[in-house]
Order: sequence, then C-alpha cells, then structure tokens
Amino acid sequence: MKWIHTESDARLTRELEETLALLPSIASILVKMGYKSPEDAEKFLSPKLSHVTDPFLIPNLEAAAERIMRAIDNREMISIVGDYDVDGVTAVTLLVCFLRRFGLRPHYFVPRRSEEGYGLSSAIVERVLARDRPALFFALDCGTNANEQVALLRSRGIDVVIVDHHRSKTAEAPDAIFVNPNSAFAAAPDFSPMCTAGLMFKVLHGVLKIMRTRRDPRSFDIILREYLDLVALGTITDISPLVAENRTMVWFGLRQMKNTKRKGLRALISASNIADTADILPVDVSHRIGPRINASGRLADASLPVDMFLCENENRCADLARELSEMNRDRQGIERGIFDEALAQLEPQAGTRHALVACGEWHPGVVGIVAGKLARHFNKPCVVLGIEGNLAKGSGRGVPGVNLIDVLRPYGDNLDSWGGHPMAVGISVEVGKVDEFREYLDCAVGEALSKNGSESSNERELEIASWLSPTEITAELFDQIAQLSPFGEGNPEPIFGIRNVIMPQGAIAFGENNFRFQILLPNFSRLGVVAWHKPEGIPAAGTQADLAVRLSWNNYNGRKYQQAELIAWRPSQA
Repeated sequence: MKWIHTESDARLTRELEETLALLPSIASILVKMGYKSPEDAEKFLSPKLSHVTDPFLIPNLEAAAERIMRAIDNREMISIVGDYDVDGVTAVTLLVCFLRRFGLRPHYFVPRRSEEGYGLSSAIVERVLARDRPALFFALDCGTNANEQVALLRSRGIDVVIVDHHRSKTAEAPDAIFVNPNSAFAAAPDFSPMCTAGLMFKVLHGVLKIMRTRRDPRSFDIILREYLDLVALGTITDISPLVAENRTMVWFGLRQMKNTKRKGLRALISASNIADTADILPVDVSHRIGPRINASGRLADASLPVDMFLCENENRCADLARELSEMNRDRQGIERGIFDEALAQLEPQAGTRHALVACGEWHPGVVGIVAGKLARHFNKPCVVLGIEGNLAKGSGRGVPGVNLIDVLRPYGDNLDSWGGHPMAVGISVEVGKVDEFREYLDCAVGEALSKNGSESSNERELEIASWLSPTEITAELFDQIAQLSPFGEGNPEPIFGIRNVIMPQGAIAFGENNFRFQILLPNFSRLGVVAWHKPEGIPAAGTQADLAVRLSWNNYNGRKYQQAELIAWRPSQA
C-alpha cells in the first residue's frame, strides 16, 4: 500500500486557524476539501436549516407541488410506486406520511422483485391498475426510463409525477411531471447529488411553501424538520455524497433519528442494537439499519418496512423489526456463500483484467453487496450476476476514476436492462451474452482508466489527511474532528498518520484477526487503539511503526473516551 500526503496551502490554512480557532491539522483538511475561505469553512462546520435552498430552483418541482396541492384540495385518489431499496422505501414513506396529514389515504406499492422486476415495470403498473383507478400516480426512485409504462397510465387519464435521480437512457422525456436533476430533460447539476428521499423532501418543502404563501392554516401544523430522519436514512444508504445540502439534511436528520417520533423507526433502531442514549452515526445507518430494510426487498416483500414506518402500534412495530432482522441474518449467510464462490471464480483472472464479471446460480437480490466487497478486494470494478431463467441479473460496483454509467452507455442496447449511478449499477443480460459482456467491460474500463491517466494497479493508495505528533492528540482535536462529520460518500473520515510509535506489550487479540492495544501519549494518558480484520497482524511489541488511524470519541456504557481505529501500519521510515 502506497501512503500519500499532500500539503495544503499554508496561507489559507493559517487564515482558517486564526479566524475560526482551528487546530492546524483540521484547518489543513478543510482547505484540501475546498473550503478555502473562513465563510465557507464556517458554513460547513456549523450547518443550519437556513442553508436548505429554495425548492423551486429544481426544474419542474413547482409543477409537482402544485399538482399535489390540487390532489389535496380535491381529495383525489393517489397511487404511489417506489423502488424496493432504502431510498425508494423512505421516499414512499415521506409522501404517504405527508398526504395522511391532510386526510388522504394514498395506496402504496413496492415491486416484488422476483415477480415484478426492477423499477416501474409493466407488472407493477398492472398490479396498481388492478386495484386502483387513481387520478394521480407517483413513481419514486424509478420511472425515468419507463416511457412505455407512463404512456399506459396517461392513456387511462392518470396524471403522473416522477421523482427520481437515476440517469436517463432514452432520447425522449416521459409524459409526466418530471423531477430528476440527473436527467438530460430536467438537469440541475447543483442538486445532482440528491437521492430520491432528498428530492421528495424538497417537493414537500415546495408544497408547504405554496400553502403558507396562501396562508393555508393546515400547513402551519407540519414541522418539516421531523421528516429529515427518513431523508438521512435514504441519503446515507444510497451512498449519496454528503456535501452541500445533502450534508445539512443528514446532519439534522441523524439528530432527528435519535429522537424520532416514528414508532417503527424506533423499533428498528432498537433491533439494530443501537443504544437509546447513543448518537446515531452514518456507519450505524449503512451497516445496521439500512441492511435490515434492504433485506426485505431482496428476499421478500419490500412493502414490509414501509408498513413498519407507518405503523402506530408499538408491539406490531417490534414484531416487524424482528422479522427484518431475521431476514437480514438470512441475507448475510447467503452473501457469505456467494462471496466465497465468486472470489474463487475471479481470482484466476484478476491479474490480467481491468474489470471483473462473476456469474453463477445465485440469488440476484443479494449480489450488490457482494459486488461491493469484491470491488474493494480487487480494487477493480466488479459485476456479480445471478442466473434467473435465460437472464443473468445483478449489480456492479465501481472504483474511483471509473464512471460505470459512462462505461455502460455505449453497450446499453446489448443489455436487457441497466441503470444506476457512476459507482453502482444494476444490470440484466441474456445468459448467452455474459462472456461477450465480460470482454466489453474489461476493454471499456481499461480505456476509461487510460483516458484518466490512472492505469489500473493492484497497489492501493492510502491518503494521509495530516501527520500528527503525539502532543497533538488531545481532546480538542477529537472535538474538532467530530465537527467534520457526518462522514460518508463525498466526505470521507480523515485518516491521520502517527510516526515512530513504539509498540506496547500486552496487545489483546480477539475475534477473527482483531486486536486491541494502548499507546502512551506525552501527557501520560493512554490512547486505546482497535484494529479490525488484520490477518497480517500488528507490529511486534517493542518495534517502531508508523500508524494510520481514524480518531473519534467512543461512547460506551455512559462513558465517553478517545479511540483510534488502526487502518494500516508500516515499519517506521528511516
């Protein structure tokens, strides 16, 4: 692993230090993140709800808000279809909760993956129409490329609103009120980082803005901040960049989640083994809460978490949360088996390819997480496909420097279906064309890396945000690191380097390749260090090593203490 470190601009760093009373290491990180003026850095460090922008800056959003107003005023029948991942589930819940506040009872549908496929399929539209003849139809986190299905709804006299963030693949916009800042037909680059839950929040903000302008008394009883718990869930799990407005909504959303009034969400937090008193972190959402929601869409009926979020009966909520936890355990077991088989399939070819495609008799609903693990393992884009009849369906995960949407677009006509984001895509291809697709992807990724000047390499790079002397490891440093959070996509948790650490006696091994030890600081305090999943072990006692660590406060049993997570180590450089 190659350790790299880039110095920040000394003048700008010093200005942030002096103006905002920041430590040199924190000021340096902010400058390298692009916050070069005290005003920009202050706005980043101290989010305010006033930073949430005018919703009507998003194309077509005002039309969507006006159409919702008309539906409320006329008490129209509304049907809602949302995708079966966390983003779709939270977007559906947001809209249903909002409409219920005005006395409407919309019907919601989430595709049954095994029967109805992905997105706004003909099968899910048929299920909606078999039950309802709505005046207004919503497609959430889907619908951008479903022109045929939208045309069918419109032919029945049904108005359609699409709120989505997936990129368009068709040459023609759907015949709908279309809110999608990532689409060529309604582009708004400033809002492109938003997932559907975030966009749905903006739509609801737009509705309230119109109602309050008209002095509608119903609007003043709604506290929109209370909807941000679901926005944070959708944004974090959809790996949306935690920058600009996303960061603001997630910052407030995590705090709202801790004190949420939703009985279903409280039950799920409890089932995820998160203490009542603990702050909820992005890692809790992405590794504990989110997977439980996703498990139902991958293995069963994704409407179950929507039912739970909308439920007011605490006992029923607890039962549903336990059911989701059991599904998640089943999913984890299936994933472990698929990962082992896919790894064995890919390892022989990994050294000669720029991208990897694994295909087998696997459950297509759980291969996305496997693809992500393989992409990290090989440091290359990986696609994992499960065979269903004559189709191989699955997911791909990318690496920095490769935009999977750009890579796949020229080949899209050869795929049965595809779509997604630059770092995560869903793919369906005929089984007989898998080998051809494998060769195409390898060549296309190789060309993309060559154009970017970053030829694929098995050597990973580890970016050191700042080198620290032991005297700089203080409570003030931990407090200022916490101000940089929430960490996630687009705002990675900084990794600090500490040189020439003399490794102590008495390191404790626990679990599978995990270790705990303490290092002595100059003020005679000790810093606890935990090392997760280190099959190579840790440096021997008495030797000198450079450590790459993440630093954070840890709250355990009502006690708050400083902790370091060991990311990597190397023998001290001469």
